[in-house]
Amino acid sequence: MYNTVIFDVDGTLIDTEKAIMKALQKMLVTDYGREMTRDELIFVFGIPGSVSLPMLGIEDPQRAQISWNKWIQKYWDLAKIYDGIVPLLEGIKGKGAKAGVVTSKNAQELKDDFIPFGLAGYMDCLICASDTEKHKPNPEPLLKFIERTGADPQKSIYIGDTVYDYRCARDAGIDFGLAVWGCTNKDGIEATYEFNRPEDILELVSAGGA
Repeated sequence: MYNTVIFDVDGTLIDTEKAIMKALQKMLVTDYGREMTRDELIFVFGIPGSVSLPMLGIEDPQRAQISWNKWIQKYWDLAKIYDGIVPLLEGIKGKGAKAGVVTSKNAQELKDDFIPFGLAGYMDCLICASDTEKHKPNPEPLLKFIERTGADPQKSIYIGDTVYDYRCARDAGIDFGLAVWGCTNKDGIEATYEFNRPEDILELVSAGGA
């Protein structure tokens, strides 16, 4: 049983794939004249733009990230909270357990792309890419969460949808739960649990946070 549940954001709490993908494709066409398919770009999910954009051969990732973010805002009406997430978060709080976020978004992206959905009030701690030198799949973000909250790694579980999330949890010594509802590729993921619905997680949360 777990008394701390830590969540990734994109593909786990919020369905952002369409908005992020369309924005990236639009940015690449508009700024670089490059047309790329979803399959060619799916690897960007789960890692910061500062990492994924250079992998696309972009020499000025900071400028590209700014442009990408502007396009994301134009497509943001396509993003939504996954069904079952709010009841799950309410259930975690109702049991007296802790909830938090570890995401590859930076502080500004967290403010723009997460806070407006109203989920931050359920969270005891938010760790973003601006809080650590190293990022997923490195374990540093999860270890920073443990440091800030004093959570017991043995009673904590990280919920995510990508292999980067899995590796981060594995190397931090924390169990990993796969958010099947947002996962696009299970290759390389050896999850402790696979959850088909957000509500299923609540069954593993201990009453009173014990």
